[in-house]
Amino acid sequence: MTLLEVSGVSVSFDGFRAINNLSIQIGEPELRAVIGPNGAGKTTFMDIITGKTRPDEGRVLWGEKNISLLGLSESQIAMEGIGRKFQKPTVFEDQTVRENLAMSLKNPRGPLAVLLHRKTAEGAARIEEIAEEIGLTEHLARRAGVLSHGQKQWLEIGMLLAQDPRLLLVDEPAAGMTTAEREHTTDLLRRAAQTRAVVVVEHDMEFVRRLDCKVTVLHEGSVLAEGSLDHVTSDQTVIDVYLGRKDA
Repeated sequence: MTLLEVSGVSVSFDGFRAINNLSIQIGEPELRAVIGPNGAGKTTFMDIITGKTRPDEGRVLWGEKNISLLGLSESQIAMEGIGRKFQKPTVFEDQTVRENLAMSLKNPRGPLAVLLHRKTAEGAARIEEIAEEIGLTEHLARRAGVLSHGQKQWLEIGMLLAQDPRLLLVDEPAAGMTTAEREHTTDLLRRAAQTRAVVVVEHDMEFVRRLDCKVTVLHEGSVLAEGSLDHVTSDQTVIDVYLGRKDA
């Protein structure tokens, strides 16, 4: 099933066309990697989906009812089930891993709902489940601030999973990680994509290879190639504009 359909989307900033007639479909469940040179439009693509940037033209349709995301605010889009993880982890450093996950659990929103919310056995079980999934079971009582860079990344992914999103957008998760941490991150994202859509924007080709998923190559704001990593990396145009470049 197509969960997200981006169709004919363009956006310009001060005369620069960051996204140019972009069309992408994401299924559910699906794991997708998005790659491309600097300035290809990868971040702007995620900004459009999450409501941070409004396109000049085109459609962004979501879910079974083909809801237009373009008319929704960032918070409404998050409520629809779209979660985003930025490159730099943003966790509550003074809180424990358990508290970070507890604050993120999908609960009724609003001041009264928060006041009336009590720790439930169901919530506690969900926290344990997520901690096991992200590999932080033994660290639940530790303050998030003392975790390694990789562990903070996993905690933030866990905090997003706690909100039970249907689409998870993840920006360069492998950056700054050790080899072992990167392997764990690959496994974590692949597991998450068994039950939801996960879109990973990444520069690291080895990391993308380990994800073993469909790859979309962006260039100058539109799709240059799409398919397996082997397929897109053997495409001469991709080699010319991306793989052959020194800054890729």
